[in-house]
Amino acid sequence: MRRPRGEPGPRAPRPTERATCAGPGESWSPSPNSMLRVLLSAQASPARLSGLLLFPPVQPCCLGPNKWGDRPLGGGPHVQGLQRLLEQARTPGELLRWLGQNPTKVRAHHYPVALRRLGQLLGSRPRPPPVEQATLQDLSQLIIRNCPSYDIHTIHVCLHLAVLLEARPEELTPHVMVLLARHLARHRLREPQLLEAIAHFLVVQEAQLNSKVVQKLVLPFGRLNYLPLEQQFMPCLERILAREAGVAPLATVNILMSLCQLRCLPFRALHFVFSPSFINHVSGTPHALIVRRYLSLLDTAVELELPGYRGPRLPRRQQVPIFPQPLITDRARCKYSHKDIVAEGLRQLLGEEKYRQDLTVPPGYCTDFLLCVSSSGAVLPVRTQDPFLPYPPRSCPQGQAASNPTTRDPAQRVVLMLRERWHFCRDGRVLLGSRALRERHLGLLGYQLLPLPFEELESQRGLPQLKSYLRQKLQALGLRWGPEGG
Repeated sequence: MRRPRGEPGPRAPRPTERATCAGPGESWSPSPNSMLRVLLSAQASPARLSGLLLFPPVQPCCLGPNKWGDRPLGGGPHVQGLQRLLEQARTPGELLRWLGQNPTKVRAHHYPVALRRLGQLLGSRPRPPPVEQATLQDLSQLIIRNCPSYDIHTIHVCLHLAVLLEARPEELTPHVMVLLARHLARHRLREPQLLEAIAHFLVVQEAQLNSKVVQKLVLPFGRLNYLPLEQQFMPCLERILAREAGVAPLATVNILMSLCQLRCLPFRALHFVFSPSFINHVSGTPHALIVRRYLSLLDTAVELELPGYRGPRLPRRQQVPIFPQPLITDRARCKYSHKDIVAEGLRQLLGEEKYRQDLTVPPGYCTDFLLCVSSSGAVLPVRTQDPFLPYPPRSCPQGQAASNPTTRDPAQRVVLMLRERWHFCRDGRVLLGSRALRERHLGLLGYQLLPLPFEELESQRGLPQLKSYLRQKLQALGLRWGPEGG
Protein backbone atom coordinates (compact mmCIF):
# COMPACT_ATOMS: atom_id res chain seq x y z
CA MET A 1 0.00 0.00 0.00
CA ARG A 2 1.31 3.44 -0.88
CA ARG A 3 1.92 5.93 1.89
CA PRO A 4 -0.18 9.13 2.12
CA ARG A 5 1.16 11.98 0.02
CA GLY A 6 3.03 14.83 1.63
CA GLU A 7 4.77 12.58 4.16
CA PRO A 8 7.76 10.87 2.51
CA GLY A 9 9.20 7.97 4.44
CA PRO A 10 12.83 7.51 5.38
CA ARG A 11 15.29 5.33 3.55
CA ALA A 12 18.80 4.17 4.23
CA PRO A 13 21.39 6.47 2.63
CA ARG A 14 23.72 5.19 -0.05
CA PRO A 15 27.43 5.09 0.77
CA THR A 16 27.99 8.34 -1.13
CA GLU A 17 25.15 10.17 0.64
CA ARG A 18 26.73 10.79 3.99
CA ALA A 19 27.11 14.55 3.88
CA THR A 20 24.15 16.10 5.63
CA CYS A 21 22.85 19.31 7.05
CA ALA A 22 19.38 17.93 7.84
CA GLY A 23 17.71 18.36 11.19
CA PRO A 24 17.61 15.71 13.89
CA GLY A 25 16.41 12.41 12.51
CA GLU A 26 15.78 13.72 9.03
CA SER A 27 16.71 11.44 6.17
CA TRP A 28 18.79 13.08 3.47
CA SER A 29 19.19 12.02 -0.13
CA PRO A 30 20.99 14.43 -2.45
CA SER A 31 19.79 14.97 -5.98
CA PRO A 32 21.29 12.68 -8.63
CA ASN A 33 24.33 13.74 -10.58
CA SER A 34 22.20 14.05 -13.70
CA MET A 35 20.31 16.89 -12.07
CA LEU A 36 23.46 18.95 -11.58
CA ARG A 37 24.62 18.10 -15.06
CA VAL A 38 21.38 19.36 -16.59
CA LEU A 39 21.16 22.50 -14.47
CA LEU A 40 24.80 23.53 -14.66
CA SER A 41 25.25 22.81 -18.37
CA ALA A 42 22.15 24.81 -19.36
CA GLN A 43 22.62 27.67 -21.79
CA ALA A 44 23.15 30.86 -19.78
CA SER A 45 24.53 34.31 -20.52
CA PRO A 46 26.95 36.19 -18.23
CA ALA A 47 24.29 38.84 -17.66
CA ARG A 48 21.89 36.25 -16.27
CA LEU A 49 24.59 34.60 -14.19
CA SER A 50 25.61 37.87 -12.55
CA GLY A 51 22.18 38.36 -10.99
CA LEU A 52 21.89 34.76 -9.89
CA LEU A 53 25.16 33.88 -8.27
CA LEU A 54 25.43 36.72 -5.75
CA PHE A 55 24.61 34.52 -2.79
CA PRO A 56 25.06 35.36 0.90
CA PRO A 57 28.23 34.03 2.55
CA VAL A 58 28.39 30.27 2.73
CA GLN A 59 27.51 28.98 6.16
CA PRO A 60 29.74 26.19 7.49
CA CYS A 61 28.09 22.82 7.80
CA CYS A 62 29.15 19.45 9.09
CA LEU A 63 30.21 17.00 6.41
CA GLY A 64 30.45 13.30 7.06
CA PRO A 65 33.21 10.99 5.85
CA ASN A 66 33.86 10.93 2.13
CA LYS A 67 36.34 9.49 -0.31
CA TRP A 68 39.02 11.93 0.90
CA GLY A 69 38.87 10.69 4.48
CA ASP A 70 37.11 11.76 7.63
CA ARG A 71 38.55 15.23 8.00
CA PRO A 72 35.92 17.81 9.06
CA LEU A 73 34.96 20.87 7.06
CA GLY A 74 37.95 23.16 6.60
CA GLY A 75 40.18 20.58 8.28
CA GLY A 76 43.78 21.30 7.46
CA PRO A 77 45.80 24.23 6.05
CA HIS A 78 45.62 22.94 2.46
CA VAL A 79 41.81 22.86 2.45
CA GLN A 80 41.59 26.30 4.06
CA GLY A 81 44.18 27.60 1.61
CA LEU A 82 42.15 26.39 -1.36
CA GLN A 83 39.09 28.22 -0.06
CA ARG A 84 41.12 31.43 0.18
CA LEU A 85 42.38 30.95 -3.39
CA LEU A 86 38.82 30.51 -4.64
CA GLU A 87 37.64 33.59 -2.75
CA GLN A 88 40.50 35.64 -4.25
CA ALA A 89 40.26 34.35 -7.84
CA ARG A 90 40.48 37.25 -10.32
CA THR A 91 38.83 35.61 -13.35
CA PRO A 92 36.46 32.70 -13.98
CA GLY A 93 39.25 30.84 -15.74
CA GLU A 94 41.55 31.22 -12.73
CA LEU A 95 38.78 30.03 -10.42
CA LEU A 96 38.24 26.87 -12.47
CA ARG A 97 41.98 26.29 -12.63
CA TRP A 98 42.24 26.25 -8.83
CA LEU A 99 39.47 23.64 -8.70
CA GLY A 100 40.83 21.50 -11.51
CA GLN A 101 44.44 21.46 -10.32
CA ASN A 102 43.61 20.45 -6.74
CA PRO A 103 41.24 17.45 -7.00
CA THR A 104 42.44 15.84 -3.76
CA LYS A 105 41.83 19.02 -1.75
CA VAL A 106 38.34 19.82 -2.99
CA ARG A 107 35.46 19.44 -0.54
CA ALA A 108 31.71 19.77 -1.09
CA HIS A 109 31.58 23.23 0.50
CA HIS A 110 34.12 24.59 -2.00
CA TYR A 111 31.56 24.60 -4.81
CA PRO A 112 29.14 27.11 -3.23
CA VAL A 113 32.24 29.26 -2.56
CA ALA A 114 33.25 28.95 -6.22
CA LEU A 115 29.74 29.72 -7.47
CA ARG A 116 29.46 32.76 -5.22
CA ARG A 117 32.87 34.07 -6.34
CA LEU A 118 31.85 33.54 -9.96
CA GLY A 119 28.79 35.71 -9.33
CA GLN A 120 30.96 38.40 -7.75
CA LEU A 121 33.32 38.40 -10.73
CA LEU A 122 30.46 38.71 -13.20
CA GLY A 123 28.72 41.48 -11.29
CA SER A 124 31.71 43.56 -10.23
CA ARG A 125 32.37 45.35 -13.52
CA PRO A 126 30.29 47.20 -16.12
CA ARG A 127 31.60 44.75 -18.73
CA PRO A 128 32.20 41.43 -16.95
CA PRO A 129 34.71 38.99 -18.40
CA PRO A 130 33.14 36.53 -20.82
CA VAL A 131 32.11 33.11 -19.56
CA GLU A 132 31.91 30.57 -22.33
CA GLN A 133 29.50 27.66 -22.32
CA ALA A 134 32.48 25.31 -22.04
CA THR A 135 33.42 27.00 -18.77
CA LEU A 136 30.06 26.18 -17.22
CA GLN A 137 30.29 22.64 -18.52
CA ASP A 138 33.77 22.30 -17.03
CA LEU A 139 32.44 23.48 -13.66
CA SER A 140 29.60 20.98 -13.94
CA GLN A 141 32.00 18.13 -14.68
CA LEU A 142 34.26 19.13 -11.79
CA ILE A 143 31.34 18.98 -9.38
CA ILE A 144 30.17 15.65 -10.75
CA ARG A 145 33.60 14.02 -10.88
CA ASN A 146 35.25 15.34 -7.73
CA CYS A 147 32.37 15.66 -5.26
CA PRO A 148 30.07 12.62 -4.99
CA SER A 149 28.93 13.61 -1.47
CA TYR A 150 26.84 16.79 -1.51
CA ASP A 151 25.63 18.68 1.50
CA ILE A 152 22.25 20.37 1.33
CA HIS A 153 23.68 23.87 0.90
CA THR A 154 25.68 22.82 -2.15
CA ILE A 155 22.63 21.28 -3.77
CA HIS A 156 20.54 24.32 -2.86
CA VAL A 157 22.97 26.71 -4.50
CA CYS A 158 23.12 24.60 -7.64
CA LEU A 159 19.34 24.43 -7.82
CA HIS A 160 19.16 28.20 -7.95
CA LEU A 161 20.68 27.95 -11.40
CA ALA A 162 17.25 26.78 -12.54
CA VAL A 163 15.83 30.20 -11.65
CA LEU A 164 18.25 31.71 -14.11
CA LEU A 165 16.01 30.23 -16.81
CA GLU A 166 12.36 31.30 -14.69
CA ALA A 167 12.55 34.13 -17.62
CA ARG A 168 12.30 31.51 -20.51
CA PRO A 169 10.83 28.36 -18.95
CA GLU A 170 10.30 26.77 -22.35
CA GLU A 171 14.06 26.15 -22.40
CA LEU A 172 13.77 23.73 -19.50
CA THR A 173 12.46 20.18 -19.78
CA PRO A 174 9.69 18.65 -17.64
CA HIS A 175 12.28 16.24 -16.24
CA VAL A 176 14.37 19.09 -14.82
CA MET A 177 11.33 20.83 -13.30
CA VAL A 178 10.10 17.57 -11.75
CA LEU A 179 13.51 17.06 -10.13
CA LEU A 180 13.39 20.60 -8.80
CA ALA A 181 9.84 20.15 -7.45
CA ARG A 182 10.76 16.85 -5.82
CA HIS A 183 13.79 18.36 -4.11
CA LEU A 184 11.81 21.31 -2.72
CA ALA A 185 9.03 19.08 -1.42
CA ARG A 186 11.29 16.44 0.10
CA HIS A 187 13.44 18.92 2.00
CA ARG A 188 10.64 21.34 2.91
CA LEU A 189 12.30 24.23 1.06
CA ARG A 190 9.67 26.95 0.71
CA GLU A 191 11.54 29.03 -1.85
CA PRO A 192 9.09 31.47 -3.52
CA GLN A 193 11.40 32.19 -6.47
CA LEU A 194 11.81 28.52 -7.34
CA LEU A 195 8.14 27.71 -6.73
CA GLU A 196 7.04 30.59 -8.95
CA ALA A 197 9.38 29.27 -11.65
CA ILE A 198 7.61 25.88 -11.47
CA ALA A 199 4.17 27.52 -11.59
CA HIS A 200 5.17 29.63 -14.60
CA PHE A 201 6.60 26.59 -16.36
CA LEU A 202 3.36 24.69 -15.76
CA VAL A 203 1.30 27.51 -17.29
CA VAL A 204 3.57 27.97 -20.33
CA GLN A 205 3.87 24.24 -21.04
CA GLU A 206 0.23 23.36 -20.27
CA ALA A 207 -0.49 21.81 -23.66
CA GLN A 208 2.53 19.49 -23.49
CA LEU A 209 2.02 18.22 -19.93
CA ASN A 210 -0.02 15.20 -18.89
CA SER A 211 -1.54 14.70 -15.46
CA LYS A 212 1.19 12.27 -14.36
CA VAL A 213 3.79 15.01 -14.77
CA VAL A 214 1.50 17.73 -13.39
CA GLN A 215 0.93 15.83 -10.14
CA LYS A 216 4.70 15.92 -9.51
CA LEU A 217 4.97 19.61 -10.35
CA VAL A 218 2.04 20.53 -8.08
CA LEU A 219 3.22 18.42 -5.13
CA PRO A 220 5.49 21.07 -3.50
CA PHE A 221 2.76 23.73 -3.52
CA GLY A 222 0.42 21.70 -1.33
CA ARG A 223 3.16 20.24 0.85
CA LEU A 224 4.81 23.63 1.43
CA ASN A 225 1.48 25.45 1.86
CA TYR A 226 2.34 27.89 -0.91
CA LEU A 227 -0.22 29.37 -3.32
CA PRO A 228 1.73 30.89 -6.24
CA LEU A 229 1.23 34.44 -7.44
CA GLU A 230 0.93 33.20 -11.04
CA GLN A 231 -2.65 34.21 -11.90
CA GLN A 232 -3.15 31.43 -14.46
CA PHE A 233 -2.03 28.69 -12.05
CA MET A 234 -5.52 27.58 -10.98
CA PRO A 235 -7.26 28.04 -14.36
CA CYS A 236 -4.45 26.03 -15.95
CA LEU A 237 -4.86 23.17 -13.46
CA GLU A 238 -8.63 23.15 -13.93
CA ARG A 239 -8.19 22.80 -17.69
CA ILE A 240 -5.66 19.99 -17.25
CA LEU A 241 -7.97 18.15 -14.84
CA ALA A 242 -10.89 18.52 -17.23
CA ARG A 243 -8.77 17.12 -20.07
CA GLU A 244 -6.92 14.36 -18.22
CA ALA A 245 -9.17 13.31 -15.33
CA GLY A 246 -10.28 10.05 -16.89
CA VAL A 247 -6.84 9.08 -18.20
CA ALA A 248 -4.89 8.72 -14.93
CA PRO A 249 -7.21 8.42 -11.89
CA LEU A 250 -4.48 8.34 -9.25
CA ALA A 251 -2.73 11.39 -10.74
CA THR A 252 -6.05 13.23 -10.80
CA VAL A 253 -6.68 12.55 -7.12
CA ASN A 254 -3.09 13.47 -6.24
CA ILE A 255 -3.52 16.88 -7.90
CA LEU A 256 -6.77 17.42 -5.98
CA MET A 257 -5.03 16.47 -2.73
CA SER A 258 -2.46 19.23 -3.28
CA LEU A 259 -5.22 21.71 -4.10
CA CYS A 260 -7.14 20.61 -1.01
CA GLN A 261 -4.17 21.60 1.15
CA LEU A 262 -4.27 25.00 -0.55
CA ARG A 263 -8.07 25.33 -0.09
CA CYS A 264 -8.52 25.61 -3.87
CA LEU A 265 -10.80 22.73 -4.86
CA PRO A 266 -12.46 23.11 -8.31
CA PHE A 267 -16.12 22.04 -8.26
CA ARG A 268 -16.02 20.51 -11.74
CA ALA A 269 -13.19 18.12 -10.82
CA LEU A 270 -14.98 17.14 -7.61
CA HIS A 271 -18.11 16.27 -9.60
CA PHE A 272 -15.98 13.94 -11.70
CA VAL A 273 -14.08 12.09 -8.94
CA PHE A 274 -17.23 11.62 -6.85
CA SER A 275 -19.22 10.28 -9.80
CA PRO A 276 -20.27 6.61 -9.62
CA SER A 277 -18.43 5.86 -12.86
CA PHE A 278 -15.09 7.15 -11.52
CA ILE A 279 -15.49 5.37 -8.17
CA ASN A 280 -16.42 2.10 -9.87
CA HIS A 281 -13.48 2.48 -12.25
CA VAL A 282 -10.89 2.81 -9.47
CA SER A 283 -12.44 0.19 -7.17
CA GLY A 284 -10.82 -2.70 -9.02
CA THR A 285 -7.37 -1.11 -9.44
CA PRO A 286 -4.25 -1.91 -7.35
CA HIS A 287 -4.33 1.58 -5.81
CA ALA A 288 -8.01 1.41 -4.84
CA LEU A 289 -7.40 1.79 -1.08
CA ILE A 290 -5.18 4.85 -1.39
CA VAL A 291 -7.64 6.49 -3.79
CA ARG A 292 -10.50 5.81 -1.35
CA ARG A 293 -8.45 7.39 1.42
CA TYR A 294 -7.82 10.49 -0.67
CA LEU A 295 -11.47 10.65 -1.72
CA SER A 296 -12.48 10.37 1.94
CA LEU A 297 -10.30 13.36 2.77
CA LEU A 298 -11.69 15.31 -0.18
CA ASP A 299 -15.22 14.48 0.99
CA THR A 300 -14.34 15.79 4.46
CA ALA A 301 -13.06 19.02 2.91
CA VAL A 302 -16.32 19.38 0.98
CA GLU A 303 -18.33 18.79 4.17
CA LEU A 304 -16.40 21.30 6.25
CA GLU A 305 -15.13 23.92 3.81
CA LEU A 306 -17.40 24.06 0.74
CA PRO A 307 -20.96 24.99 1.77
CA GLY A 308 -21.80 25.90 -1.83
CA TYR A 309 -21.04 22.47 -3.26
CA ARG A 310 -24.17 20.65 -4.45
CA GLY A 311 -22.67 17.83 -6.48
CA PRO A 312 -22.19 14.11 -5.77
CA ARG A 313 -20.40 12.96 -2.63
CA LEU A 314 -18.48 9.86 -1.65
CA PRO A 315 -20.96 7.16 -0.51
CA ARG A 316 -20.68 6.23 3.16
CA ARG A 317 -19.85 2.63 2.35
CA GLN A 318 -16.81 3.81 0.37
CA GLN A 319 -15.37 6.01 3.12
CA VAL A 320 -12.29 4.92 5.09
CA PRO A 321 -10.31 6.58 7.92
CA ILE A 322 -8.09 9.29 6.49
CA PHE A 323 -4.98 9.00 8.67
CA PRO A 324 -5.75 6.28 11.23
CA GLN A 325 -2.30 6.37 12.86
CA PRO A 326 0.59 8.80 13.37
CA LEU A 327 2.09 9.82 10.06
CA ILE A 328 5.23 8.21 8.70
CA THR A 329 7.51 11.15 9.46
CA ASP A 330 6.37 11.20 13.09
CA ARG A 331 7.06 7.49 13.48
CA ALA A 332 10.47 7.87 11.82
CA ARG A 333 11.44 10.73 14.12
CA CYS A 334 9.81 9.44 17.30
CA LYS A 335 13.07 9.47 19.26
CA TYR A 336 13.40 13.20 18.55
CA SER A 337 9.79 13.98 19.42
CA HIS A 338 8.61 15.77 22.56
CA LYS A 339 5.59 13.48 22.81
CA ASP A 340 6.94 11.20 25.56
CA ILE A 341 7.97 14.00 27.90
CA VAL A 342 4.71 15.88 27.30
CA ALA A 343 2.80 12.67 28.07
CA GLU A 344 4.71 12.28 31.35
CA GLY A 345 4.07 15.92 32.20
CA LEU A 346 0.33 15.48 31.63
CA ARG A 347 0.32 12.26 33.65
CA GLN A 348 1.87 13.97 36.65
CA LEU A 349 -0.17 17.12 36.21
CA LEU A 350 -3.64 15.70 35.48
CA GLY A 351 -3.49 11.97 36.17
CA GLU A 352 -3.66 9.09 33.71
CA GLU A 353 -7.46 9.08 33.52
CA LYS A 354 -7.80 12.64 32.26
CA TYR A 355 -6.20 12.51 28.84
CA ARG A 356 -5.95 10.20 25.83
CA GLN A 357 -2.86 9.90 23.66
CA ASP A 358 -2.79 9.14 19.90
CA LEU A 359 -6.56 8.86 19.69
CA THR A 360 -7.97 8.80 16.15
CA VAL A 361 -11.18 10.81 15.91
CA PRO A 362 -13.72 10.72 13.04
CA PRO A 363 -13.29 11.08 10.12
CA GLY A 364 -9.79 9.72 10.75
CA TYR A 365 -7.45 12.34 12.20
CA CYS A 366 -4.95 11.19 14.82
CA THR A 367 -4.72 13.55 17.79
CA ASP A 368 -1.62 13.88 19.98
CA PHE A 369 -3.45 14.42 23.29
CA LEU A 370 -7.18 14.84 23.92
CA LEU A 371 -8.92 16.19 27.03
CA CYS A 372 -12.62 16.28 27.89
CA VAL A 373 -13.61 19.47 29.70
CA SER A 374 -16.90 20.37 31.39
CA SER A 375 -18.74 23.62 30.73
CA SER A 376 -17.23 25.00 33.95
CA GLY A 377 -13.68 24.22 32.78
CA ALA A 378 -13.06 21.08 34.89
CA VAL A 379 -10.96 18.41 33.20
CA LEU A 380 -13.05 15.22 33.24
CA PRO A 381 -11.93 11.57 33.28
CA VAL A 382 -11.91 10.51 29.64
CA ARG A 383 -13.41 7.09 30.43
CA THR A 384 -16.63 8.75 31.64
CA GLN A 385 -17.06 10.71 28.41
CA ASP A 386 -17.46 10.00 24.74
CA PRO A 387 -14.18 11.50 23.47
CA PHE A 388 -15.47 11.89 19.91
CA LEU A 389 -17.41 14.81 18.51
CA PRO A 390 -20.02 13.76 15.95
CA TYR A 391 -19.09 13.63 12.30
CA PRO A 392 -20.57 15.10 10.20
CA PRO A 393 -21.15 17.95 12.72
CA ARG A 394 -24.78 18.20 13.85
CA SER A 395 -26.57 21.47 13.17
CA CYS A 396 -23.29 23.29 13.03
CA PRO A 397 -23.22 26.56 11.06
CA GLN A 398 -20.50 26.46 8.46
CA GLY A 399 -17.24 27.92 9.73
CA GLN A 400 -18.42 28.24 13.34
CA ALA A 401 -17.72 24.73 14.61
CA ALA A 402 -14.51 25.69 16.38
CA SER A 403 -16.04 28.56 18.34
CA ASN A 404 -19.49 27.16 19.08
CA PRO A 405 -19.63 23.36 18.92
CA THR A 406 -23.10 21.86 19.06
CA THR A 407 -23.14 18.48 20.80
CA ARG A 408 -25.53 16.53 22.98
CA ASP A 409 -23.43 17.06 26.09
CA PRO A 410 -21.79 20.25 27.38
CA ALA A 411 -18.27 18.80 27.50
CA GLN A 412 -15.68 20.36 25.25
CA ARG A 413 -12.86 18.45 23.62
CA VAL A 414 -9.44 20.04 23.80
CA VAL A 415 -6.70 18.71 21.52
CA LEU A 416 -3.08 19.42 22.38
CA MET A 417 -1.21 19.57 19.07
CA LEU A 418 2.55 19.05 19.06
CA ARG A 419 4.14 21.27 16.45
CA GLU A 420 7.52 19.62 16.01
CA ARG A 421 10.32 21.14 13.97
CA TRP A 422 9.66 18.83 11.01
CA HIS A 423 5.98 19.85 10.92
CA PHE A 424 7.10 23.15 9.40
CA CYS A 425 8.76 24.22 6.20
CA ARG A 426 12.48 24.61 6.68
CA ASP A 427 12.11 28.29 7.55
CA GLY A 428 10.35 27.16 10.75
CA ARG A 429 7.43 29.59 10.35
CA VAL A 430 4.91 28.01 7.95
CA LEU A 431 3.18 24.72 8.77
CA LEU A 432 3.34 22.03 6.11
CA GLY A 433 0.14 21.72 4.13
CA SER A 434 -0.85 18.35 5.62
CA ARG A 435 -0.45 19.70 9.17
CA ALA A 436 -2.31 22.91 8.45
CA LEU A 437 -5.12 20.89 6.86
CA ARG A 438 -5.46 18.60 9.90
CA GLU A 439 -5.59 21.49 12.35
CA ARG A 440 -8.05 23.39 10.16
CA HIS A 441 -10.41 20.42 9.93
CA LEU A 442 -10.21 19.54 13.63
CA GLY A 443 -11.11 23.14 14.43
CA LEU A 444 -14.08 23.06 12.05
CA LEU A 445 -15.22 19.79 13.64
CA GLY A 446 -15.49 21.54 17.01
CA TYR A 447 -12.27 20.55 18.76
CA GLN A 448 -10.54 23.32 20.68
CA LEU A 449 -6.88 23.30 19.66
CA LEU A 450 -3.95 24.04 21.93
CA PRO A 451 -0.75 24.17 19.83
CA LEU A 452 2.55 23.36 21.55
CA PRO A 453 5.28 24.89 19.30
CA PHE A 454 8.67 23.24 19.15
CA GLU A 455 10.45 26.50 20.09
CA GLU A 456 8.60 26.60 23.40
CA LEU A 457 9.05 22.88 24.08
CA GLU A 458 12.77 23.02 23.34
CA SER A 459 13.23 25.90 25.77
CA GLN A 460 11.97 23.84 28.74
CA ARG A 461 14.77 22.43 30.88
CA GLY A 462 13.62 19.23 32.51
CA LEU A 463 10.27 17.80 33.56
CA PRO A 464 9.50 20.27 36.39
CA GLN A 465 9.83 23.23 34.03
CA LEU A 466 7.77 21.44 31.37
CA LYS A 467 5.00 20.78 33.91
CA SER A 468 4.94 24.46 34.79
CA TYR A 469 4.72 25.31 31.10
CA LEU A 470 1.80 22.90 30.54
CA ARG A 471 0.04 24.22 33.65
CA GLN A 472 0.23 27.77 32.31
CA LYS A 473 -1.03 26.68 28.88
CA LEU A 474 -4.03 24.81 30.30
CA GLN A 475 -4.90 27.51 32.81
CA ALA A 476 -4.83 30.11 30.03
CA LEU A 477 -7.75 28.19 28.48
CA GLY A 478 -9.66 28.39 31.78
CA LEU A 479 -9.14 24.72 32.64
CA ARG A 480 -8.96 23.49 36.21
CA TRP A 481 -8.25 20.12 37.83
CA GLY A 482 -7.65 18.49 41.19
CA PRO A 483 -4.38 17.68 42.96
CA GLU A 484 -1.57 16.49 40.74
CA GLY A 485 -1.65 12.79 40.03
CA GLY A 486 1.27 10.38 40.16
